[in-house]
Order: sequence, then structure tokens, then C-alpha cells
Amino acid sequence: MTSSVTYNEALRTTCTHLRSGSAIETDAPVDNNGKGERFSPTDLLATSIATCMLTVMGIKARSMHFDLNDMKIDVLKTMAADPRRVSRVDLTFHFPEALKKVDEKTKIILKNTATHCPVMMSINPAIEVVIDWNDWA
Repeated sequence: MTSSVTYNEALRTTCTHLRSGSAIETDAPVDNNGKGERFSPTDLLATSIATCMLTVMGIKARSMHFDLNDMKIDVLKTMAADPRRVSRVDLTFHFPEALKKVDEKTKIILKNTATHCPVMMSINPAIEVVIDWNDWA
């Protein structure tokens, strides 16, 4: 097993990673009867795209003998109704100065690595994912 999820009450859960014991809590969003005090399940889905992208890009960068320290992705999730679902995820990359200077070939390799990460490959095609490479255009 990967994790264990416990319903706590008041639309909250605790998700425990079984191998490490680390935990995160979720909360229903304000627009769906919750308090919005934690990540919602759909927040986690959207955020998972960014974490997966940065992870595989980090692996690729390490194999190329540099690191991605301080690279950041801002995530914006958009919901749709009927049925209630994630309809769009906007990802905006922010690069530290050192990474702005990498050559075009390296940029292409890292972009390709990111857009083919396991989470991106698992996202339903009905979810529009928009990536703004920002400084790397």
C-alpha cells in the first residue's frame, strides 16, 4: 500500500504516507461546504502536476550535473460544474537567475521532461493544462 486516508470529521481527512509516516490534511473548499483551511482534494490534484514536473526535471537536471534550486511553479485550479470537476490547471514557471542562462537545448530537454511527467500522462484529457514558461519562452 501507498497511503492510508482517515476521515476525521467536518469534511477533513488525514493522509498518511505509509513508508515515511509523513502526513497531510485535506479540507473541503469553502465553495463546497468546507472551511478551506487545508488543501482540498482537487487542490492536491492540480498541485500534483507541478510537484511531478519539478521532480522529474530535478532528476534530469541532476543527470546533467546541475540543480533546479529555487525553481517555482504557481498553480491555479479552475473548477467546472455539472459535473463538479477540475476543468483547467494553469501552471506558471518562475526561474532563478542561474537557470535563466541555460542553453536552448537544455531548456527543450527540461520542458519535454516536465510535460511528459507521470502525473501529466495520467491527467484526463478533459482537463486543460496551460503552461506558462514565463522567463523561458
